[in-house]
Amino acid sequence: MAERTQTTDTGQESVRIDKWLWAARFYKTRALAQAAVAAGKVKLMDERVKAAKEVKVGDELAIRIGEFEWTITVAGISSQRGPATVAQKLYVETDDSRARRLAQAADRRAQGSGWGERKGRPTKRERRQIIRFRDDSQT
Repeated sequence: MAERTQTTDTGQESVRIDKWLWAARFYKTRALAQAAVAAGKVKLMDERVKAAKEVKVGDELAIRIGEFEWTITVAGISSQRGPATVAQKLYVETDDSRARRLAQAADRRAQGSGWGERKGRPTKRERRQIIRFRDDSQT
């Protein structure tokens, strides 16, 4: 079964937005892309769309994944998932979007996480402190 793209009367190709998001490697599977579109995490020209909406070159998309948001312009159409280098040529990210994402990533790194400091089970001393804490909070 061959993948197909539709051609508009101007000769410009279009493809389903969920299929394009998957081909552009924003989501690992088409099912995840469909779920994101249905949840309103993907907007075409600042409007919520359905997964079957056709996307074409020049369309502006706002894609939210976790705490990060991309604002991109569609630069190419593909309905097949290919290498990452090819997928990056399918869109152009705005300078605002790139700066905002990099700032968010830097803030996240600067805050650090207490989860990465410890690994494994608590020591005997830590376990006793946990037990004392639980006993004190129950009384």
